[in-house]
Amino acid sequence: MDPSGIGNDCKNEFCIDNLIAARKSLKLSLEKSKTLGLALEKAGPRLEEINQRLPYLEAAVRPIRADKDALVAVGGHINRAVGPAAAVLKVFDAVHGLEKSLLSDPRNDLPGYLSVLKRLEEALKFLGDNCGLAIQWLEDIIEYLEDNRVADGRYLSNMKTSLKGLRELQNDGERVHLDGGLLDAALDKLENEFRRLLMEHSVPLPMSSPSLGEQACIAPSPLPVTVIQKLQAILGRLIANNRLEKCIAIYVEVRSSNVRASLKALDLDYLEISVSEFNDMQSIEGYIGQWGKHLEFAVKHLFEAEFKLCNDVFERIGLDVWMGCFAKIAAQAGILAFLQFGKTITESKKEPIKLLKLLDIFASLNKLRLDFNRLFGGAACIEIQNLTRDLIKRVIDGAAEIFWEIFVQVELQRQSPPPQDGSIPKLVSSITDYCNKLLGDDYRPILTQVLVIHQSWKHKKFQEMILVNEVSKIIKAVDLNLDTWMKAYGDTTLSCLFAMNCHWHLYKDLKGTKVGELMGDSWLKEHEQYKEYYSAVFFRESWAKLPVHLSREGLIMLSGGRANARDLVKKRLKTFNEAFDEMFRKQSGWVIPERDLREKTCQLIVQTVLPVYRSYMQTYGPLVEQDASSSKYVKYTVQGLEQMLHSLFLPRRERYGSFKGRPTGSKIDNGVDLRRTASAVA
Repeated sequence: MDPSGIGNDCKNEFCIDNLIAARKSLKLSLEKSKTLGLALEKAGPRLEEINQRLPYLEAAVRPIRADKDALVAVGGHINRAVGPAAAVLKVFDAVHGLEKSLLSDPRNDLPGYLSVLKRLEEALKFLGDNCGLAIQWLEDIIEYLEDNRVADGRYLSNMKTSLKGLRELQNDGERVHLDGGLLDAALDKLENEFRRLLMEHSVPLPMSSPSLGEQACIAPSPLPVTVIQKLQAILGRLIANNRLEKCIAIYVEVRSSNVRASLKALDLDYLEISVSEFNDMQSIEGYIGQWGKHLEFAVKHLFEAEFKLCNDVFERIGLDVWMGCFAKIAAQAGILAFLQFGKTITESKKEPIKLLKLLDIFASLNKLRLDFNRLFGGAACIEIQNLTRDLIKRVIDGAAEIFWEIFVQVELQRQSPPPQDGSIPKLVSSITDYCNKLLGDDYRPILTQVLVIHQSWKHKKFQEMILVNEVSKIIKAVDLNLDTWMKAYGDTTLSCLFAMNCHWHLYKDLKGTKVGELMGDSWLKEHEQYKEYYSAVFFRESWAKLPVHLSREGLIMLSGGRANARDLVKKRLKTFNEAFDEMFRKQSGWVIPERDLREKTCQLIVQTVLPVYRSYMQTYGPLVEQDASSSKYVKYTVQGLEQMLHSLFLPRRERYGSFKGRPTGSKIDNGVDLRRTASAVA
């Protein structure tokens, strides 16, 4: 074998081996590269995670790199900040421990409830006082950590944000952020308990109308002592939490409602009446009497009790508070309506009876003067005081004005015509009765007091005799009116009847009265004499003239014959009948209101006319009886004539028919036949 060939072969083999080895090495390198690529692919996220954790790691190791003195001091700062904060957290936990007790019903154990509530208030006060301190310490340590770069900045930023929120909550003053609204809920429950205690023990006062004015002046407290003590205990806690006004509002609402319920039983609808709703004083006269009794009852019993109770419940708070509370109760319960009714009366039109009603109002107010001053004398009752003073002024001014106008009004009536029926003018009877009331024991002292006050307002000195002098002047003015009215009649007889009526009225009705005593016995006697005088003139000018028509002159039958006598009797009976009919017709419309005077007058007429008529008919009646036309001359029986005369001068309401002559055979209303034959006359 060629050595060169062998050598070539050897070289080829060596080359192939190298190639194979290179291929294997390359293959191995590719596999390693692939493995490394996979490893690098997996290492990417881990590197990212490491990259993200590096700042935290840096912050964690920062204290190691911080100043040694700063690291030593930081522990003390942290301990000082954590101490107050831990105490606050401990109290805060205690607050939430009270929640169950404070959300229960206070009525079950009021003292215990109030004790727990006080603990809550103390805890909240501690939190309010110390939360700021704890926050300040925490802010200081954060500032220290931040200045010395001892802690992570982002951590410090989060802490600063949290502390800022706490600081804002503290500064806004809302306790609800400290207790979650527990205190307000507890106070609401106490207010409800306060209302419940009041309502359950506020019962309208029973009415006893027949003896309203006779009851005791001071009413007992309407609430038990134990209830008052509970109310005071509740008030203490509510006042400590600035809820006094709410308590007063509840108290006023409940108690004023209770007073209104008590007054409702009295039927006080009349207090709302207005001036336009009544025509005259008579239409509401009864209401004024009720007003005085009802006002006295309200003041002496209802408002007196409320006054005492306000003092009992609110006495520890102060005079202004409980007086203000009472003033609101009085105003809302109805005292203003009582005063407004009195004002309405003063605004009504002026009339005599109004004076008496104004005096009644003044008497009621004067009777309650001391009570008003004591109950409503405080500054809180200024509205009630002003209305009361205004009412009293209106009453006094109105009463004095009417009193001084009475004389003027009497004089003005002098120009009016007298009654057509000769009866007593309404002015005479009303004024005399009116003046008697003014001088009576009921009104004289009141009117005197009113006039004294009114004169003092005008800076005039009151004269003791001013009242009696004015009444005397009024009565004398009535006398002058009578004289004027008498002259106004065209008929003398009617004028005498009028004078007889009036003088008898003044004598009889004023004798033994205050006015009678004032005017004196001689004045009364004078009117009695005037009555007798005018009575005599009345008879002389009227009924005394009738018997003359029944003269017996010329009726001696023996000398003249029956025919002539009959004609003369007929003529005289006809004349008598005509005169009687005319007089009866005219006077049947006249009136004598006084029964005793009327009966006496009628009896005198009967005694003047009837005996003459009876005797005449007994003697000469048979002459006419036989005549066919007898009914034209014998119109009345003696009995019928007497009935007619007794029917004279009756007031219209007492008249029951006329007894004037009727056609033959007619009967009067009571069935008595007035037509009698001469032979039947007894």
